Amino acid sequence: MTSSAAPRIALIAHDKKKDDMIALAGEYAAFLRRCTLTATGTTGGRLAAELGLTVDRKHSGPLGGDLQIGALLVEDRIDAVIFLRDPMTPQPHEPDINALVRACDVHNVACATNMATAHLVLSQLQAASAASNGEER
Repeated sequence: MTSSAAPRIALIAHDKKKDDMIALAGEYAAFLRRCTLTATGTTGGRLAAELGLTVDRKHSGPLGGDLQIGALLVEDRIDAVIFLRDPMTPQPHEPDINALVRACDVHNVACATNMATAHLVLSQLQAASAASNGEER
């Protein structure tokens, strides 16, 4: 991310974590409106419908959405991933999930997989964005 560019954030949530994603995005909505957002299908649809966020929607995770976001990440088109995972429910596309998280590790992209780390990543991105634009927090 260049210092003046809007952060490019991918937002993904498993079914049982979608309400958490909506709550999180609602808390950071003013900041997220200034970001370039990409999300998997259903998550992106809810973010747009419920919060009015502009989101580039990819396929749902099980239909390849995680892989689409991984490809953007590898092409240096994603600065951070917020991936609220459900660790208690087996996912049919677990290999795709692991590939996305591995791509974050390989390409040194922040990847928050729970609410605690999501708050840390978003608050840091918000502060960095404000500082680069000369705003007060």
